[in-house]
Amino acid sequence: MAREKFQTLTEQMFYILLCLQRECCGTDIMERVRRMTGERVIIGPGTLYSLLESFCQEGFIRETKCEGRRRSYLITPKGRERLDGEVERLRRQVEDYTKFGEEEFA
Repeated sequence: MAREKFQTLTEQMFYILLCLQRECCGTDIMERVRRMTGERVIIGPGTLYSLLESFCQEGFIRETKCEGRRRSYLITPKGRERLDGEVERLRRQVEDYTKFGEEEFA
């Protein structure tokens, strides 16, 4: 069976949605992600704008304003639900590692 699109989020996807809890434009997103992650995650403009378009089409974010080439976005309830689902998925993985991961090495 084919995997559902956005069933899991890449780091870039996760941080874009996390940033968009507050309205911001693409340039702001790139800078926020860089700062949030201590430059561990860098999102280039091509990746960013492709993901923003996909997220808009999926209903995860919405465009809030357009001033020339500068567009601002905000997460939607559907996007927040997806972000929360990803956090829960990651939390369960950490719990599984905590319970079972060290057994393999004991």
